[in-house]
Amino acid sequence: MYKEIRRAAYHLAEGAEPWTENFRALRFPEHWNEGLLELHNHGREGEERHKTVPTRRLDGVLQTLAPDVIVRPRPRPPVGDGPMPAEDFWMYVPAESPDPLPGSTLGQLLDAWLRTLGPKKAEHDPGFRSLLLGCSAELKRDLPTWQNVTGVDLLGTAPTDGGTAAPEPRQFQLATDALARRILALDPYPYEGGELRFRALPRGPRDQGAELMSQPLCRTIKRKEWWFSIVLNISLHTTPFDPRPRLHLHWGVRRWATHPRADSKRLHLSYRDATTVYLRPKIPWLPGAPATERHALARLRRDHAADTFTWVENDPAGILHRLSVVGHFPDPGQLLSEPTAWIGEGPGVRAAVVHSTRMGGHEVGPGLMPDQRAQLTEWAEQALPDDIARVPDLVRGRGRGTGAPANRRPKPRGDAAKKAEELRAAVARRTALATVSRVPEPGGELGAELPVVEARLLWQTQEVLRHSIEAFAKALGLDGDGGMSTMPTTDQAFDEARPGAPVILQWHTPELVLRLRCLPLVEGLGDRLIFKAQAKSKGARIADAVTERRRALRNWLREDGANSSQPGLTLVEIAHRRTFRPNETDPKFAIRLGCADAGQLTQFVVTPSTDRHIKNADNLDHRAHSAWSDGLRQLGVRVLPRHTLGSDLPDRLQYAALWMVKRRKDGPTRLPKHLPVAVLVSPHPEMENLAVVRGWDDDACAWIPYPDFLLGLVKKAEIDPSAYSEPALPIPGQRDGTDTDIPRVTSKQWRTNLAQQRQETASFLQRMLHSLRGDPTVLVTHAQNSRLHWPWLQDNQVVRDLVKTGHAPAGRLDDELRLVRVRGRTGRESAQWWGLAEPGKPHGQPAGFWAQTVNDRERRSPDDRIFYSTTERPGSFAISPALDRIAMRVNASGNLTSQAGTGAWNPTLVEIAVLGCHPENGVEDQQIHKPDEPEALALAMHQLRQAPDYAAALSLPLPLHLAGLAQAYVLPMFAEEDVADELDVCGILDRDAQGKDLERDLDPDLTAAALPEEPDSHDQLQLF
Repeated sequence: MYKEIRRAAYHLAEGAEPWTENFRALRFPEHWNEGLLELHNHGREGEERHKTVPTRRLDGVLQTLAPDVIVRPRPRPPVGDGPMPAEDFWMYVPAESPDPLPGSTLGQLLDAWLRTLGPKKAEHDPGFRSLLLGCSAELKRDLPTWQNVTGVDLLGTAPTDGGTAAPEPRQFQLATDALARRILALDPYPYEGGELRFRALPRGPRDQGAELMSQPLCRTIKRKEWWFSIVLNISLHTTPFDPRPRLHLHWGVRRWATHPRADSKRLHLSYRDATTVYLRPKIPWLPGAPATERHALARLRRDHAADTFTWVENDPAGILHRLSVVGHFPDPGQLLSEPTAWIGEGPGVRAAVVHSTRMGGHEVGPGLMPDQRAQLTEWAEQALPDDIARVPDLVRGRGRGTGAPANRRPKPRGDAAKKAEELRAAVARRTALATVSRVPEPGGELGAELPVVEARLLWQTQEVLRHSIEAFAKALGLDGDGGMSTMPTTDQAFDEARPGAPVILQWHTPELVLRLRCLPLVEGLGDRLIFKAQAKSKGARIADAVTERRRALRNWLREDGANSSQPGLTLVEIAHRRTFRPNETDPKFAIRLGCADAGQLTQFVVTPSTDRHIKNADNLDHRAHSAWSDGLRQLGVRVLPRHTLGSDLPDRLQYAALWMVKRRKDGPTRLPKHLPVAVLVSPHPEMENLAVVRGWDDDACAWIPYPDFLLGLVKKAEIDPSAYSEPALPIPGQRDGTDTDIPRVTSKQWRTNLAQQRQETASFLQRMLHSLRGDPTVLVTHAQNSRLHWPWLQDNQVVRDLVKTGHAPAGRLDDELRLVRVRGRTGRESAQWWGLAEPGKPHGQPAGFWAQTVNDRERRSPDDRIFYSTTERPGSFAISPALDRIAMRVNASGNLTSQAGTGAWNPTLVEIAVLGCHPENGVEDQQIHKPDEPEALALAMHQLRQAPDYAAALSLPLPLHLAGLAQAYVLPMFAEEDVADELDVCGILDRDAQGKDLERDLDPDLTAAALPEEPDSHDQLQLF
């Protein structure tokens, strides 16, 4: 068993000298403002006139042409309380670097940028051209000059009131860029069969880190060539109560689109979203510009009028296209039809199109396994300055072995043991379902009669009908076929069933009576949504179609006796989302809402298909069984992981969880609204292991059963047409000529919106927390999901054992309340890690509960508040931790082989921060209960990730997981967006740790980010 784990995280060594670097810097050219603003507003009137000039395109091109330039955004006041950030420079460059923009290079660049400032087609306007020439001359007469800035401290910070590091904004870029430059100076990384040579990638002022990428690698998999690169991300982070910031190294894989489609003879690009392309010139883009090893980032977008793809003209690539007088800018048609001709080494500009899951499959697997991560990290560590040290390794904390809960079931071995365990679990589900279904008599006593539980199956194919009935019986341990064999003509009876006259299958058990109402999903209720042509806008068409289908399904279910006051469960067969084109026609959103209006909780099972993009025909049994199991959990059949801490935790401890769910996009601003929701999980008073799950009804100020809570959230699912008008902007805040009809979001609107939501969240918290007084409770929160709306959760604000829910000063926690915050993988805030193996053996992925050490590997501080959790690898991912994605080896037959085609799987290192509790205070008469042990509270969070009724561990503690699932009933269209994107930086393949394409509970940690970042004025960087 691994005893320690190591993280790719680094900080300034204790007592070390500061890490400083010298730079040259340019200040913001304030004197340019008046003329540029007049040029930018030419032809604009009234509200169309802007008060600031967009500079993001200029900043992007500056970093492409001048690879050593670090561009900073203009300081702006914080939202809410806090000091104004210190004045900063516009650009930095290492002091030893040559002039990044010598001679006329900057003037040429500014001329190209000026052409993008006017409205669309303004270049043909004589008035605009006159202003353009005037601005060009004015800028060139008074260009800013570089000045020396020496001894810039890259990691030194002043701690907050809570003792947490508070880096200056510029340190997030300067420190990571400095480390990246040191890594680039290393010799190439050697591997069996070659070496990796890294180049820097362009990073914008808000990217908050550095990124390096290797040359494209080609591997032959299934008789075809596939291309990929290794990527290193370097980022700066803080940890609560730690006065030193940390640098994280994150390794991943970027896959390149390689093979055109057989029908179109070109790569399959999104018709709506822009596609990223990386360009690498062999000579400078402009005469006089310094030679660059940095890639340029370009975007291709569909030109609907010409029915082709073109470069986005107003982003950095578009400006470079106009500037490039040497070299050859790739033709989009050639690049998309012959992508491999542009990848790798060759003459002229090289180009590679980033692969997206929307393009189909890619035979190179995502991610890297721990042993290879460790080897790459050890190579990069050679570039660390002498005074930068790796953070101490983590050691196992409290708890035996992996820190499993007391009611964890041992894994059965052998077929007989597996069948016995399946039967035990089924009986437990049935017993729990009977318990939660009993309706009290008027006097408060439970009725003596067996409860009757009805579920519905809305099917479309005979195959799903048969397998779903079998899975229902198996999930609940039911004998017989429910009476199906007594029907004279079974198939005809099922086909002719209609609302009010369904086929009813019934089972009698010692605990309850179960009925399954089977109905074919007819009348087009499961078909694609139909849009009405007379609607004024696309958003209105979609909203009308969703509303109409929602209403039709609600009425259809009511005809079958569904009652909104009595929550039930419905399993719905639906076609795979790939069959609905365009994707807005997918009816899943409308079906879920319509069922909820009729009082039905929903789970979905996808129609089996042998289509090469779906391939789900072989696992229908498993998918149907999983869907029923998840549905039963929604009804309240939940097993509570029982902690092993005895009297170290209060008796009858309950767990509340806060989650911010995306509600809608509001009105003309299109700003997202987030709704705070809370879930309360407590042990059942009578049944051991059963959890009582309730949700907070903020209107009634009461905790209500979880099924009622989910269905009540449907009232929040407002069908606003603006919610369907996503502009698909790959660069946050970027605007170009393709989205002129989309209202822009200003910084003022964003700030006003956020301030209002923070106030609403504070009021919600105050009401919800007041209801918990008197009962021992742990409030569990998620850093990335909730800290924007509850600022107290931010590292730079929190103070241990205090809480602040609004404008009032922070105060002590209520006597029975504890506050815990977990942090997942989003934003690379959780460091990559591996279990330390004995010499000669591969590093691994041990599960367990982990604590930090003090100076040596044996001592742990009793005052520590930060702990970590890892979980076991699911059985479906039997991947060796020594998987080598890079190496090329010769096998026994003399042929080159590679493991590049095997997908990696890495569990997240979940950070558990005990922000507030009641530890030993040294004053006995003030201690009303046994002092809290922070490590005991953290271990309970680790054990809550291991719910016994799940096949694999959860990414978050169970209460947070349940709160996050509420998203599906507030606005399903956002809950079920694809999370797979162009780059699998973290190398994670554990979407729900259950397997590919299973229609299971969503993993809230994958969509944990709250509001997007604040937009710049006119959606650009504010220069003036």
